Amino acid sequence: MHASLCDQLADLVQNALEAGATRVTLRVAETVGRLDVAVGDNGCGMSEAVQARALDPFYSDGRKHPNRRMGLGLAFLRQMVEATGGGLELRSAVGTGTDVRFWLDARHVDMPPMGDWGATLTGMMAFPGDYELEIERRRGDQGYRIRRSELIEALGELETATSLAMARDYVASQEEALTMRKGQGHGSNDT
Repeated sequence: MHASLCDQLADLVQNALEAGATRVTLRVAETVGRLDVAVGDNGCGMSEAVQARALDPFYSDGRKHPNRRMGLGLAFLRQMVEATGGGLELRSAVGTGTDVRFWLDARHVDMPPMGDWGATLTGMMAFPGDYELEIERRRGDQGYRIRRSELIEALGELETATSLAMARDYVASQEEALTMRKGQGHGSNDT
């Protein structure tokens, strides 16, 4: 199992990009006692037969890792969801992409820690390739949205330590503002 929720989210985004996605969306919404997550992509998608086996840890389609006989990413996700009394939906179509949605009981004793959101989000934005990644983070009625293309436009690139540090600081400022606004009734800060 992953050490934090951020580890799981990074794995889902990386899987989408490795499936040929050029557009990935990640939405994380926290409400009182519940965490809702949706990851959608326009990658190669999965057939119904592959979807039926995708949550099995002893199955791998062999495309991403030809010599590997197991695929643990979605199996770890299912384990986390079941451990916290949540739910999981997987929808996919060949040539269209994949949508993974899950929710967790945020008050459950087995709820994993969030992890370092700023470092994880920045790392996702820095995965190599030509793609758009849009991340929306909400806590109650407060939130922010970050697009990879906007970060690249502002920073020039996401390949040097300097630009990655600036991106991480920006995400950290959005997280800090989200935490500070919690319960204050301010409007959303969409970027």
